[in-house]
Amino acid sequence: MRAANPGLLLISLLAAALAGLILVYPEPSLQASLRGISIWWDVLFPALFPFIVISELMLGIGIVHFFGMLLDPMMRPLFRIPGIGGFVMAIGFASGYPVSARMTAQLYEQKLVNREEGERLVAFTTSSDPIFLIGAVSVGFFHNAALAGILASAHYGSAVLVGLIMRFHGRRSAGNNPHQLYTGAKPPVRGGIGRQAFEAMHRARLQDGRPLSVMVTQALSSGLQMSFIIGGLVVFFSVVMEVMASAGIMTYIYAGVQALLHSIGLPAVLSQAIVNGFFEVTLGAKAAGSAPGISLMYQAAIAAWVLSWGGMSVHAQIVSLLHHTPLRYWPFAAARFIHGLLAFLLVLLLWKPLAGWLDTAPSSVSAVDMARPVTSWVRYTLPQAFWLLSGTLAALLALSFVFYFIRACMKRLRT
Repeated sequence: MRAANPGLLLISLLAAALAGLILVYPEPSLQASLRGISIWWDVLFPALFPFIVISELMLGIGIVHFFGMLLDPMMRPLFRIPGIGGFVMAIGFASGYPVSARMTAQLYEQKLVNREEGERLVAFTTSSDPIFLIGAVSVGFFHNAALAGILASAHYGSAVLVGLIMRFHGRRSAGNNPHQLYTGAKPPVRGGIGRQAFEAMHRARLQDGRPLSVMVTQALSSGLQMSFIIGGLVVFFSVVMEVMASAGIMTYIYAGVQALLHSIGLPAVLSQAIVNGFFEVTLGAKAAGSAPGISLMYQAAIAAWVLSWGGMSVHAQIVSLLHHTPLRYWPFAAARFIHGLLAFLLVLLLWKPLAGWLDTAPSSVSAVDMARPVTSWVRYTLPQAFWLLSGTLAALLALSFVFYFIRACMKRLRT
């Protein structure tokens, strides 16, 4: 007789307990479901859906391969990731979690990254989108637009540091060569990096082979499917937290976290933000912005931790995207822990140097109107996210050409 799987048994018991709590507290569960749907529709869907579709199209057309060849001189020595990961990094920073994980899974399926490279890539490109960080967190929750500079510096700066740390993850001999962007039997062309980039894009388009109409239809279908999966996970964790609060379980968790914070010298009132942020980003950031009786510095530091950790809701989204690949969850979880810790520390380190800027920074940024998702998408989400995507790509390309020029000069000196 086969022995019972302890993990499966534990999951079954937890699922049965959750179902029982939902039956005992039906009204709070319904309200939590509606709040989760509102968060998904008003914030997540307009921010994620266009980028999921665009990333699918760019991958099929070969634009991702084009930028991959151009960014290869910088991405490999810094992050031990093929240049194609630079585009994932740019679109991940612009669109927020979990678009980069979706693209990484596709790159693995096309054999453009191996397992270790994919795990490194997901680890540091999973981040909050700037619209949520600025419009929802800084302005909506903290009512302080000037705070966006510190939060963005800590969040994205620590993400780059995580990428540098994760370069030591995996076998040192593991790695694809730049010409893996060329598919097929024909050898890569000789010439400058620009010509090689266009050749990589052309070959990728030929290998894909789908008509543009089919590509667009499949991208829209994939985007909708992924958006609904993300929405379902947001609703699920919203209900879990609500029924745990109604049953009094959260009170004991808050008390435990308060004792831990008190022992390390941090304000105990931040326990609600930490616990809520552990499960869901929006609730944690909102609790951090409304924490009473403590300095703004500690509120911002905890908000940076919440944004960088991502919440178990985001973790579940990443797992759902990577479950059909050999990419493992534990490197991602370790990177989220490191990212959250670094972001927390960076806020504390940057607070005094940027304190004067906080007082003089313009406060004319408007809060994202979550009750009008279409208007917010047109006025804020799409233009600002594309500006960030373009700016990130431009900065990465400039840095890559510096690496390429230095490498060419060193090669010429050696010969």
